[in-house]
This record gives sequence, structure tokens and C-alpha cells, in this order.
Amino acid sequence: MSDDESYICRDPYSLEAKLINKSQRELEDGTEKDPLTKLRLLCLTRGARGIVGLGSNCRVFRIMDDDGSKTLNEEEFSDGIKEYGLNELTEEEIKDLFSSFDEDGSGTIDMTEFLLKLRPPLPQCRLDIIDQAFMKMDKNQDNFITVDDLKNVYSVREHPKYQSGEKTEDELLTEFLNNFEGNRGNNDGTITKEEFVNYYATISASIDNNMYFDLMMRRAFAL
Repeated sequence: MSDDESYICRDPYSLEAKLINKSQRELEDGTEKDPLTKLRLLCLTRGARGIVGLGSNCRVFRIMDDDGSKTLNEEEFSDGIKEYGLNELTEEEIKDLFSSFDEDGSGTIDMTEFLLKLRPPLPQCRLDIIDQAFMKMDKNQDNFITVDDLKNVYSVREHPKYQSGEKTEDELLTEFLNNFEGNRGNNDGTITKEEFVNYYATISASIDNNMYFDLMMRRAFAL
């Protein structure tokens, strides 16, 4: 393992740039891509919070779900994609995306299911280690993680801003938790298991080797 790879394993923050660059290269490699793959890559070029942000940041996706059903019709879906700034998708690609998820022809799609399918594929071995990390942090087993849960479990000591004294442990832990919520503007500092898995599924897309991903998670969370 190179010095660079060793550092990335110790400090998952360093994976952000790698994820963005890899996704950008795949977008520009000249090969034809189906609308779902293209949307996924466009989200990943925004970093680890790109896919989380599509569902949580977008005002249209939030306010249209008045009854809490988390379903959208084609117009609402199209408006949401555009409001999130994904203008690289054509009208036809957005229409194809919607149709592919409206499997029963009801005219609406389940937003939660859409985001789950948009998430990069996650091998079971990686899902298992992510589950282990979540369970270790969730001290009181309430299926939520807070800053207090993170202390003495997730180490920020390798983070450059901690080493330089620019930020405290609490500040970096809070910043770390905010990653999972996609900068919604109303982050509550409480992370659900779904948010945790979605975040690391995205990070996983920047790592080709399963053993490397496993090592990163074990070092980050002292598993």
C-alpha cells in the first residue's frame, strides 16, 4: 500500500476528492450511459453528499410530499431534478428515468425507493462492515447516532484541522455528522441508519477493492 493509500485509510475525509474526480472521469470517458447511471455520476461529482442531497436538499422534493407518502408525479420529479441543478440531463432522459421507476404505471414513483436504486451498488461484505460501524457507534441502540455516540468511537486525530488546532474534536464530529444529512439547512445532528448506509455506499463508489474498503472502515471506527 502506498503512503497516499495508507493516509486515505486513516482519514476517510480524503476520499471526497477521489470520489469527485473518478465520477467526473467516468462522465467524460465518451461511452454512452443510461439515464440512471448518468444521474448517479452527476450526483457523485458533487461528493459524498450528492445523492443524499438530491433527496433532502431539494425544496421541490420536500414540499410536494404533503401527506408524507414520499411519492412524486412526473412533473414534480422533473422540477426537482432541475432545481437541484442537474441540467446536464435532457428532458427525454428525465422522462425515461421516471418511466423506469414507475413500474406499475400509476403515474407516481416512490422517492425513497428511487434514491435507494440511485445509490451505488453495495456488495454484502461492504454492507456488513458498515452495519458493524453503525452498531458500534449506536451505544444506546436507539438506531440514531449523535456527537456523544461518536466520541471515543470515531477518531478525528488524523484530520489535518485537528492536528493543526484549527478545529476541536466536537467541531469535527459535528461536521462529520452533517455529511450524512446533505447540508439540508436544518441538520438536527441525529443520524439514522439509512443516512449512515447511504453515505458510505457513496464513499464506497470511490474504492475498487473490497479489502481496502474494509480496512478503511476498521481503522476509522476501530473495529
